[in-house]
Amino acid sequence: MRSISDAERRHRIGVRHALAPGHRLGSAEAVTRALTVLHSTEYASVHLAVAARTEGVTADDIDAELYESRSLVRQLAMRRTLFVFPLDLLPAAWGSASARVATAERKRIAKAIAGAGIADDGEAWLDAARAAVLARLAGGPATTAQLRAEVPELAGMIGGDTDKKWDRPVSVAPWVLTHLGLEGATLRAHNSGHWRLNKPTWTRAEDWLAQVPEPLDEAAGYAELVRRWLGTFGPGTAVDVQWWLGSTKTAVTRALADVGAVEVALDSGDTGWVLPDDTDVGPLEPWAALLPTLDPTVMGWKQRDFYLDPAHVPYLFDTNGNAGTTAWWDGRVVGCWVQDDAGVVRLSLLEDVGAAGREALDREAERLTAWLGGTVIGNVYASRQMKQARLP
Repeated sequence: MRSISDAERRHRIGVRHALAPGHRLGSAEAVTRALTVLHSTEYASVHLAVAARTEGVTADDIDAELYESRSLVRQLAMRRTLFVFPLDLLPAAWGSASARVATAERKRIAKAIAGAGIADDGEAWLDAARAAVLARLAGGPATTAQLRAEVPELAGMIGGDTDKKWDRPVSVAPWVLTHLGLEGATLRAHNSGHWRLNKPTWTRAEDWLAQVPEPLDEAAGYAELVRRWLGTFGPGTAVDVQWWLGSTKTAVTRALADVGAVEVALDSGDTGWVLPDDTDVGPLEPWAALLPTLDPTVMGWKQRDFYLDPAHVPYLFDTNGNAGTTAWWDGRVVGCWVQDDAGVVRLSLLEDVGAAGREALDREAERLTAWLGGTVIGNVYASRQMKQARLP
């Protein structure tokens, strides 16, 4: 069995994730394809992930790819997480990961609606609400707030009827929009706010895309997602793949077989998987990178010891496993970064990277500061280290 060392895996990150300076790319679409998908839970993460891996690509350029050429599309999929997908990968997600989440969401929503006494038949209520939203969107895109105001079925609230601190009323509108989006009936269109903010407008898929593709069947969809994942993150273990997909062990086993994945030995003693035509990238000069919250590289594997000291986890991830910003040197996470009130990027390192590492990371901080041009990014998923670094 072929062996792939931890050092080789770190070299692959620099090359295949477009992080080493000589391997940076020229567009948001190229970056997204290199990474399979981009995390979009925090909208700013998309732009910052692209900025870290390109030269000469501006925030306006990224917006143009998202909203004008529409070569990239936001889609809720694996692990009920919002991603940016290349357009041609949508059918795979719609037929597999998104469909799996949609099934679970339908059951959850129907149960909540019936339990709250809004309707006896929660599924019938959901279908009626979906139809009402689509009928409204036939007249043009709308924000969530506009839909709540104009579609009576979305005006309801659930919860807030006890004295428990966590029990607050929530709107049913996001539930319905989430379900429509999971099934590809609606899409997140233009952002109604600054690129760093999550303020989407909603539109029907047929009004946003020149042609709406048919979803793949479940097996083919998972196989295509796994094939792309292996091209980006391989070698990875079956545990890594299952976690990233948010699916079952059976689905992963089948998908690995369908793409002809090959077993390799890892330094950890685990069995990894690569594509049959996978090649090593060879030695690579040390590189530095500053990545945003929930960056695809940080969140690509469940088993992260080959690039992340386990002792750093409590400082760089929240208690739910969400990664904050990260600073990388020579293929390993060595700390995080924050901004001051003027928008200047500041480093907060957890280990000594030596003079060369510090100099390279300082250059990246200057590069990111210039790219941001004074824009200050807010973070929902700020890590412990980020919060400490922001203290005066």
